Amino acid sequence: MDRNRYVDLLRVVAIGAVVYGHWILTDVTYRDGQLSGLDALNYISWGRWLTLALQVMPVFFLIGGYVNARSWTQHHADGANWTRWVGDRAMRLLWPTTVFVVVAALAVTAARLAGVDPAELGEGGWLVAFALWFLPVYLLLILLTPALLAAHRRWGLAVPAVMAVAAAAVQAAVLGPHWPVIGFGNYLLVWGSIHQWGFAWQDGTLTRSRWRPLALAAGGTLALAGLLAWGPFPVDMIGAAGETVINTAPPSVALLAFAAAQAGLVLAAGPAVSRWLARPRRWRHVQRLNSSVMSVYLWHMVPVIVVAAAFYPTGIMPQPTVGSGAWWLTRLAWFGLLTVVLVPLAAAMTWVERLVFRLPAGFGPSGWWSPVLLVAGTAAAMAGLARLAIAGFAPDGHLPALVLAAYAAGLIGTLLSGRRPPRRARPQAPRPPGPEPTLPAADRQAA
Repeated sequence: MDRNRYVDLLRVVAIGAVVYGHWILTDVTYRDGQLSGLDALNYISWGRWLTLALQVMPVFFLIGGYVNARSWTQHHADGANWTRWVGDRAMRLLWPTTVFVVVAALAVTAARLAGVDPAELGEGGWLVAFALWFLPVYLLLILLTPALLAAHRRWGLAVPAVMAVAAAAVQAAVLGPHWPVIGFGNYLLVWGSIHQWGFAWQDGTLTRSRWRPLALAAGGTLALAGLLAWGPFPVDMIGAAGETVINTAPPSVALLAFAAAQAGLVLAAGPAVSRWLARPRRWRHVQRLNSSVMSVYLWHMVPVIVVAAAFYPTGIMPQPTVGSGAWWLTRLAWFGLLTVVLVPLAAAMTWVERLVFRLPAGFGPSGWWSPVLLVAGTAAAMAGLARLAIAGFAPDGHLPALVLAAYAAGLIGTLLSGRRPPRRARPQAPRPPGPEPTLPAADRQAA
């Protein structure tokens, strides 16, 4: 199965938007001997509109649907069952995440012993942890991928359409009767709808006709315009304190409409960008960057802590008014310093990832208990990660021992769901003579 180069490029571009978006919106302050942080969106009058360019998480879920559909289809055809496939996919996320969690916990412990102020420690612990919210949602979609893909093959685009209607009903229950708990269902319905579009991309349902992605983009744009004009939804697609409705926590129907517009444009651009990527040199650059995406995502806020601690208390880094011309100029220096720290950090952690990926994805015998243990373990890991994303690694200046224990139990449960035997190698058809293809390379899709 040929690799889709455009998917890898989208992943690289999206992670770049995530990193620099978070960096530009995080304004570090140093007052009265204490480091703190501000959300720059609250101080830039037009900043809410900037989020329309910076919100790229729908792209990750669109890619996730595409890649998960390819992977499950290929592995299932080679004889893999649900437990083996889900366990492998889950551990490819959990191994590097575990390295991050362990390092963060050790860093908090060392900072406490060094006498770091609990308020500073709590804020720093949250700053490096909030991006973990993506992982529990994505793990849930991995668990459900075989069932959701079967539904897609039977009912096609009716599945995300029904999910969108259900998301609107959930939204109405939150805004009308004020049932906030039910709103958490939209983490599955909204992000799950986008994930389903990835299935439709993978099998050509959304792309075999050029008008379909454009229709998705047009429909999403019209829906978003209506929701922003006549609904209670802010234009802010990232979410900031002080809003009556936050589009991301939980995800709103306005975010879903925005995602439809974004996904449609992304899919419409695919053929042209794929031709641009056909040149080997461009593709090699994308491959090199793509190999570090997970490391960059997990570790990209660590340089903020490092640079802030090194340059703000010493007075080297100025603190102009947020949104002023001087502030925007200092953003260039800020980006440069953070990039200098992130590049070697990401390279080192990518090397560590390669090592941990050699560890087994499962231990022990398999049996009837394997799916039960896998679901229970993954659920516990998801709960631990969700709590870390909400409260950070040092709420009130202390390690959240129960949360870390829940995550550890989930990791162990996932591992003990059974040894994953190696996948049977599929016979390779002989390559016909002639020149190399100019479109997607004939290398296997990463599992």
